[in-house]
Amino acid sequence: MPHPAPLGDDPAALRRTLIAAHFTLDGVADCLGPLASAALHREQRLPADLVTRGDDSPVATLIRLFALGLPVGVRQLDRALAGWDTARLVAAGLVRVEGSRARAAYDLRPYGDDDHQWWVASDLSEVMTGEPLPVDHVLGIGGASTTLASWTPRRKVQRALDLGTGCGVQSLHLTAHADRIVATDTSQRALDIAAWNARLNGADWDLRRGDLFKPVAGERFELVVSNPPFVITPRVDGVPTYEYRDGGRVGDGVVRTLIRELSRHLQPGGVAQLLANWEVPEGSDWKDVVGGWFERTGLGAWVVQRDTQDPAEYAELWSGDGGLRSGATGFEQMYAAWLRDFSERSVAEIGFGVITVQLPTARRRPWLDLVEVTGPVQSPMGPTIDAGLRARTWLAEAGEQGLLGAHLTLAPDVTEERHGRPGAEDPSVIVIRQGGGLRRAFQVDTAMAAFTSVCDGELSTGQALEAIASLLDVAADVLVREALPVIHEMVADGLLLVDG
Repeated sequence: MPHPAPLGDDPAALRRTLIAAHFTLDGVADCLGPLASAALHREQRLPADLVTRGDDSPVATLIRLFALGLPVGVRQLDRALAGWDTARLVAAGLVRVEGSRARAAYDLRPYGDDDHQWWVASDLSEVMTGEPLPVDHVLGIGGASTTLASWTPRRKVQRALDLGTGCGVQSLHLTAHADRIVATDTSQRALDIAAWNARLNGADWDLRRGDLFKPVAGERFELVVSNPPFVITPRVDGVPTYEYRDGGRVGDGVVRTLIRELSRHLQPGGVAQLLANWEVPEGSDWKDVVGGWFERTGLGAWVVQRDTQDPAEYAELWSGDGGLRSGATGFEQMYAAWLRDFSERSVAEIGFGVITVQLPTARRRPWLDLVEVTGPVQSPMGPTIDAGLRARTWLAEAGEQGLLGAHLTLAPDVTEERHGRPGAEDPSVIVIRQGGGLRRAFQVDTAMAAFTSVCDGELSTGQALEAIASLLDVAADVLVREALPVIHEMVADGLLLVDG
């Protein structure tokens, strides 16, 4: 693929021009409408094509050029970008001209969150080119990158590391709360495009090339974010290894290696947020597999499994991701290679999830929390992750006696559901449900329902459980033993809040 060209001598002027053309998140959404916008998000471009055909407005022109990969007239493009005509876009490497028409050399899209407006350049997708992806493809904004951005806590930090930056999506988010950002990748092409995106958005990142932590040997950070090349790819001839998704190790070795080395690169109290796949062998539980990654690391870890696939589903997904789908030449050979690779290691399923890691300070003990949540969660999840880290740290430090002495309050988003047979005097099922965060639901007994009902900060946990034990005529020590694990989980996930 062609090497990225310099972005030009005035990226700030290009930003102003894109804004003037309404090539922003709001401008694109207004132009396309909800149906075409949603389809484009799923990489289906026909609805957006139909909406913008015959529309020569600046925003429609730029959508067709940069988001759909369709040719536009040079004169039409000149009118769309006042002050940044086609010649300047060619000089900047963003487009190429074929006769009287211009085509995008890169995907360029507005991107942002509630408080920021950015633009992200990346390589043209397979949908835009109609061809399988080259192995040095630099991925743009996708489901994995937006998931990681949503789940990352946004504490103010001095130094942050974006490991495996790709085109720089995570680094853009870090600019809002990190004083200094180091971004690494094994791909020089990715680093060149990330540098491009940094200039386009007025950011300054320290970009370094190398594998995992080699570019930052001896350095520590308060925050590490990573969307690593976690895809499990067969290491055999005929199966391409894409730089953006393949880390060059067997199975889930990339993430296992990353976690083993994390403690040497986090400041005490520092946090790492990453995505991962993991292999679950036949007869094993995913919690045992992933939990084993953290043995003897000294790290606290909170792992949320979000999805699972069997080996065939996984092979179909990642063959298609590179543009090779059922019926295409070579598909069956690649599919078979994936199935053989999993079979040789007796892999029964592959899990996908989000991992939050913290290096405890000297006086705090590490903790391990593994949970499966496959349904919808709050967006963004960062505030929930931040609160959950603080809660888990407090629980590890306070221990059982500290939890018994704590004065807890019920979070405002928690509700109770009671279900029973028609005409029954008492409910047969009681559910305590969280409205936000991970949207956890706990099926509880009468005692725990009574406990949550009195969590208003007046009584300590121990005092409340003793009173409930007396009312129900059960032994207080038995009730404490049964209730404390549930209370611990509810505090960790934010259903119960520690007063003060």
